[in-house]
Amino acid sequence: MCIGFFDSGIGGLSVLREALKLMPNENYIYYGDTDNSPYGIKTKEEVKELTFSAVEFLVKHDIKALVVACNTATSAAVRDLRQKYDFPVIGMEPAIKPAVEKNNGAQKRVLTLATPLTLKEEKFQSLVSRFDTGHIVDMLPAPKLVEFAERFIFSGSDVEAYLREILPADIDKYGTLVLGCTHFPLFKEVLTKIVPGMDIIDGNEGTVKYLYEVLKAGNKINTTEEKGKIIFYKSGTLVDDPALLENYRRILE
Repeated sequence: MCIGFFDSGIGGLSVLREALKLMPNENYIYYGDTDNSPYGIKTKEEVKELTFSAVEFLVKHDIKALVVACNTATSAAVRDLRQKYDFPVIGMEPAIKPAVEKNNGAQKRVLTLATPLTLKEEKFQSLVSRFDTGHIVDMLPAPKLVEFAERFIFSGSDVEAYLREILPADIDKYGTLVLGCTHFPLFKEVLTKIVPGMDIIDGNEGTVKYLYEVLKAGNKINTTEEKGKIIFYKSGTLVDDPALLENYRRILE
């Protein structure tokens, strides 16, 4: 059996990268719905329909757990997925709690970058309400970063110009930048260049650690000593293009 990873495109590779560090002997099947990306500007109903379609595909490949490696799909569909399927369904959660804990005493604010749908969904709003008692969290949609990522553009003048355009002029008042979309960790290098010294965090490592604990509790950890395999699908089609596979592997490494 394998672990299924689902994202609207290539963003979930940033989560899979963490999984490979912690569980290199597991077998993985990755489904990126690139043909329908981006999800963040669609309606909740559209995202839910696309998500269930992708998960039905993954179910046919005998998965023992599912990681919804997409904040937008998590917000729109994870609750319904858990009601329908009996295997563990692990969703994404922006790292609001650690960001707030770190900055409350430092008198700094927290800026969360995510897709428009993630930011307005009840799941995210509830998360902020639960932990942001001091009201220090601000939100900033950055949908164009997803478009850059899907073209494998993670740096350069166009990316920098877009980030400088959307980031607030008073960026110094923020102590932590929370990346609330799995595509966004792919831009950490350029973000570090633009906001040097700022703490930049995401929820990827925490998600994978939780996945490991769930699998361990269910006695579903692969005990073989052989390195696992990864199969990639792009909107239901097996990825066998060498150039595309090389791009994927470059992100994973």
